[in-house]
Amino acid sequence: MSDCSNDPTTHGASKPGTEEVQSNSEESSMAQESPKNSAAEIPVTSNGEVEDSHEHGFNRDLKRSLPAGLGLSETQITSHGFDSTKEGVIEAGAFQGSQRAQTKSGPVILADEIKNPAMEKLELVRKWSLNTYKCTRQIISEKLGRGSRTVDLELEAQIDILRDNKKKYENILRLAQTLSTQLFQMVHTQRQLGDAFADLSLKSLELHEEFGYNADTQKLLAKNGETLLGAINFFIASVNTLVNKTIEDTLMTVKQYESARIEYDAYRTDLEELNLGPRDANTLPKIEQSQHLFQAHKEKYDKMRNDVSIKLKFLEENKVKVLHNQLVLFHNAIAAYFAGNQKQLEQTLKQFHIKLKTPGVDAPSWLEEQ
Repeated sequence: MSDCSNDPTTHGASKPGTEEVQSNSEESSMAQESPKNSAAEIPVTSNGEVEDSHEHGFNRDLKRSLPAGLGLSETQITSHGFDSTKEGVIEAGAFQGSQRAQTKSGPVILADEIKNPAMEKLELVRKWSLNTYKCTRQIISEKLGRGSRTVDLELEAQIDILRDNKKKYENILRLAQTLSTQLFQMVHTQRQLGDAFADLSLKSLELHEEFGYNADTQKLLAKNGETLLGAINFFIASVNTLVNKTIEDTLMTVKQYESARIEYDAYRTDLEELNLGPRDANTLPKIEQSQHLFQAHKEKYDKMRNDVSIKLKFLEENKVKVLHNQLVLFHNAIAAYFAGNQKQLEQTLKQFHIKLKTPGVDAPSWLEEQ
């Protein structure tokens, strides 16, 4: 026992083996500590969980190091125990910054709610084309005798009478204008003739009285002719207002009424054709839409028919009143002129408040009227 312990060879052999065991144990311990050292950069608690303050700091540094395109999501790192084969799990969640931006941006407007002017115009053109097509088809079918039309016999008769009277009034107006033109030429000729007689009465001593009488007569006729011309022109102006303004306005309403009637009949025909066809899931929406359009045009047609009836009634009352006064004026003026009754002719013009314009004399200025 003592020999073995004092043998230097024995001690020399035992030291290297001990060093190898120690080196192997150090290498194994380093091998075991190597993964721990890589994860030991993240401080953990006693339970093996990452400390919150350091975790938030690491996440903040990680967000700063990410590219701008990856900033749409928030990255969180959850550390598990060191004994686990996974050192960390990266969890991606919705980025809170974007949520804050959405809450601050206000109400969201859907693309369907944005009105496009081009689409609105296109829709108006489409509706106008469809309406024009239906009305044209209705007019052609009526002319060919294939389609039915709505007729108000009493109203149609009144419209026909109005159109016939308008043609007759236009004829009277045209003849009165012709008479006025001819009378103006005659008055102008009489005035020139009176001046010629007056000149000769001064130069012909032996025929002085004869030329003087004729000069006075022609001047008197010219004066009365001017008075009659004023009455005729007043008659023409009143009849022209009645024919080309009052009656024409009523006829414009009649045209609108006829257009509404054609549209009403066109949509009525469409509705009747759809009602005669089958009723299924495809045709029911079309029937409902056609019924809605038909009701709208029916209301428009009824409104226009009522407007035409009212205008015809007021037109008849106004026409009787206007023509009564104008016909009395025309008769009294013509009768007084050809009877040579100058006072009666002038009284007629005063009765209807007609002021004659003296030829060759301009109207007074506003300063002179003051």
